This record gives sequence, C-alpha cells and structure tokens, in this order.
Amino acid sequence: MSTQHTYRVIVRGTWDGPTDEGRAALLADVDDHGLTRMQFTEEGSLTYDRALKHFSYRFAVVSDAADGEEMAAAIAEDRAERALAALGHAHGRLRSSVTDMDTMKVNYKGSR
Repeated sequence: MSTQHTYRVIVRGTWDGPTDEGRAALLADVDDHGLTRMQFTEEGSLTYDRALKHFSYRFAVVSDAADGEEMAAAIAEDRAERALAALGHAHGRLRSSVTDMDTMKVNYKGSR
C-alpha cells in the first residue's frame, strides 16, 4: 500500500459569460462565498466577489504520494468542473496551485 498525502489545492478560473439567470443566482449567494468563508474541504469551497469575473475553489485532496502534486491538481480540477456544471455555470480554463501538507516545513519561533 502506498503512502497517502494530504494536498491543499486552489483551483482558479474565470466565469464564462454567465446568463442573466446565472448572474442573478451568483449574486444572490455572493455573501456566502466571500473571503471569510474560504476553507480547504474535500467537497470544495467556492469563493468569488460581486464583480463576477474570477472565482476560486479550495480543496483538500488525499492521494497517493507517488502520484504527486499533478494528480492532486487533476482531481481537484475535476471536482471543480463537476461542481460548476451541477450549478449550471460555465467557466474558462482552470489553473491550480498545490501544497503537499505532509512535506511542508514548519518553522517554529522560540519564545524570546
């Protein structure tokens, strides 16, 4: 069995010409998708603002360490595409940034 790592993945994109209905739905929920609501979860946390130009999703992905960050990004992008399609919102190309939480170095500062 391979070692599992936890990855934090941020998937970014732009809205692709939301319909009037889509725009109204996004704006009705904008307060539930602001910066203060950002979390890394398995199902993803969607954030955007009233300008409705860009959005981001934050995902926690558990995957085999041997598959690396590329696989974690692919999994998160697939989850984002499915979630956006379920909501009925078109989007442009997705970009991801990945952090492997199991290899991240934490610098602790001693008390002075």
